[in-house]
Amino acid sequence: MKLLVLLSRFPYPLDKGDKLRAFHQLRYLAGRGHEICLLALSDEPVPAAALAAVRPLCRGGLHLHYLGRLCRGRGLARALATTGWPLQVGYFYEEKAQRLVDKLLAEFRPQHVYCQLIRMAEYLRPHAGRYPMTLDYMDVFSAGMARRAATAPAWQRPVLALEARRLAAYEAAAFDWFGHHTIISEQDQQLIQHIQKEVITVVPNGIDFTCFQPRPEAEKTCDLLFCGNMGYYPNVDAACWLAEEILPLVRQRQPQTRLLLAGTTPSPKVRALATRPGVAVSGWLPDIRTAYAGARVFVAPMRVGTGLQNKLLEAMAMQLPCVTTPLAHNALGGAPGRHLLVAEGAPALAEALAGLLADAPAAARLAAAGRTFVEETYDWAAATARLENLFRDNC
Repeated sequence: MKLLVLLSRFPYPLDKGDKLRAFHQLRYLAGRGHEICLLALSDEPVPAAALAAVRPLCRGGLHLHYLGRLCRGRGLARALATTGWPLQVGYFYEEKAQRLVDKLLAEFRPQHVYCQLIRMAEYLRPHAGRYPMTLDYMDVFSAGMARRAATAPAWQRPVLALEARRLAAYEAAAFDWFGHHTIISEQDQQLIQHIQKEVITVVPNGIDFTCFQPRPEAEKTCDLLFCGNMGYYPNVDAACWLAEEILPLVRQRQPQTRLLLAGTTPSPKVRALATRPGVAVSGWLPDIRTAYAGARVFVAPMRVGTGLQNKLLEAMAMQLPCVTTPLAHNALGGAPGRHLLVAEGAPALAEALAGLLADAPAAARLAAAGRTFVEETYDWAAATARLENLFRDNC
């Protein structure tokens, strides 16, 4: 099948959730013989090594469109002043890129068009009804923005609340431009504000189990680990809460507890946490598996955001005992107390973490059960087969 795929970011390296999802889906679909033509936007230079990793997957052509700073500024201004678009949409929209999309549709003549995220939906609005098209919401941006607005400083709340309302309206409007829709979890499906949201197909993420495997022989260099894109607000919020409120409670019971915050582009707020007792901030790591292998317990204390936390899948695949909040667990699934621990509030999270650090056999049992759970539930081939079937049935 000829597939035209539109992405708002180049899908490599795998340092953000949307890139990870796109890359593994492209890899599976290309391996199944589909002829993929990829158009990816980028607001930063793309290294030659990244291009080389993706090009073999794109037998129908690889097209990279760079969004310059001036272009992004104009898009944001247009969204604010004239179109009423969410800023998320204005940032990624450029008329030159629109002409490229139109050209690829006319010349490549895809049998199906796959659009990842509402950021890219505007490019396909003029073509609604003319091609079989699928929109991957992935996460529900409006819900994440609303949660962020509720906890933001007072001066930020009006802008964030406005963006949340615009996102919700746009998510509902974009639904009608596409014949088919996917999303990462049932929890996110229920957050879409459209009367037909039940028809959205849940396509979860998976894990590359050849990559993420237990390393029981590895030296333990930290007790607690939290990782992710440390410039992304939900991760910044979780890292600060963990280091400032949860860790001190753990250290009251386990005074030598060491926490590692690992991940790309740490914000100034995250970097400043390295001055606190027991906290280390690594920044970008060439291989994030070294951080997982060196930890005794993984914690994802998410308070805002949406979607499925890939970091939890990776940690469980590497057989780490995991602790998280109900917000993250609702998308992940699994049995609390058997596959992972789920707690809400700093005292409860600290108690769960301290308990695992003090009881190695219990931590090992939890870790083994967690690994089995993700093996049985989160497989890229099985997940992307749902997407492929959707394409085949609607082309």
